[in-house]
Amino acid sequence: MTISRKASIVTSGILPLVLCLVLFSFQFNGGLAQGHNKPPGPGDALYAGPGGRHKPRGAGLALGTVFNVLQFGARPGVKEPQSQPFVRTWRAACDFNGLASVVVPPGLFTLAETVFQGPCKGPPPTTVTVQIHGNLKAVGDPSEYSDKYWISFEHVNGLVLSGSGTIDGSGPDVWKYNDCQSNSDCAFLPSSLYLNDVQNSKIEGLRLLNSMGFHMHISNSVAVSVVGVHINAPPESPNTDGMHISRSSKIKVLKSNIGTGDDCISIGQGAVDVTVIKVTCGPGHGISVGILGKLPNEQDVNGVTVKNCTLIGTENGIRIKTWPGAGPSKALGMHFSDLVMDNVGNPIIIDQNYGSNSSNPSLVKISNITYEDIKGTSTTPVAVSLSCSAGAPCDNLKLNNINLHPKINTMKLTAACTNAKVAYMGAQFPPPCPPSLQN
Repeated sequence: MTISRKASIVTSGILPLVLCLVLFSFQFNGGLAQGHNKPPGPGDALYAGPGGRHKPRGAGLALGTVFNVLQFGARPGVKEPQSQPFVRTWRAACDFNGLASVVVPPGLFTLAETVFQGPCKGPPPTTVTVQIHGNLKAVGDPSEYSDKYWISFEHVNGLVLSGSGTIDGSGPDVWKYNDCQSNSDCAFLPSSLYLNDVQNSKIEGLRLLNSMGFHMHISNSVAVSVVGVHINAPPESPNTDGMHISRSSKIKVLKSNIGTGDDCISIGQGAVDVTVIKVTCGPGHGISVGILGKLPNEQDVNGVTVKNCTLIGTENGIRIKTWPGAGPSKALGMHFSDLVMDNVGNPIIIDQNYGSNSSNPSLVKISNITYEDIKGTSTTPVAVSLSCSAGAPCDNLKLNNINLHPKINTMKLTAACTNAKVAYMGAQFPPPCPPSLQN
């Protein structure tokens, strides 16, 4: 009778409690319906990590309903392009009337030309989150690409693109086809990541590697932030700008590392209110505004801020470049400050005779440019070169606290000015241009 009573107590008390705890544990970790060997599908709030284990939401949250590319037929580790399953996944998430996330789990996925197109139905401010935890590899055949991009996001308001994955452009397979050094009218190879008509969006934490052309191209877009990205290509890789920004406004590039065979960041026509802060640049050609004036009827560049950046071993530092014979436009309202030049060629340079043999001067008007608190070492003797156009002389250039020294002690640093009205404040090394050379 005593044993029976104890068994009754256990059955009616402790055992139900244990069952409740077990049920709660399953529900908290994704539930029996998910299973630990089944890739998550739409509705799962977790993504499949290595070994099929579920990882909790962490840095770079997968928000709302999750659409995993595996559930839409994507296969990692195969040579066949997986573009169609990726687009199907995007389409499902983009058309979902609520918060949605596209998740690319760890693994190697081969992609040909891939377009993710909106508008999407999710509520602002974050319409779709795309989490890339695997490695995306481009098909290394230029004939696979019909336009100027490999991966494109178009007509999307509220995109978040992040993750720990890599976007590998397979550049070494195609760089041999680039003839831009000998052909001024060359066709650029595809950009790895092209953002066209994207608004109120953020790109964070990704690594872009060995792009065929530009690593990232932002065009016709508004209010896009790029934070904590790593962009890498060999110094000899052709036209592999880390980031090109054109016909866009309110663009921010923050806390990123960029080293390529061309400009770390190039700012083209129609760029307005561009901010670059805490970027480490090198190798490469430095941070450039231009080339401006190469195309007819170009839009003005207005409002560029570059501050707290370090350039290491780059061919140029801060450069503004325009095309000879260019039609009239403006490049104005720029502030370059708190910059470190570490063994940089041409630390401060304006070149209005770039890349053409035209005898006609550029008509791009450069004005209201400030260079402030710039220090470091120059590998070329002309550390400050302000070569402006006779057709549109530079106005209101200001240099404040410039402290540049030669890489080699025996080299004498100088400043050169042509068609430029310059005001000097604070310490100046190299010494300012003589007044006779400033007009």
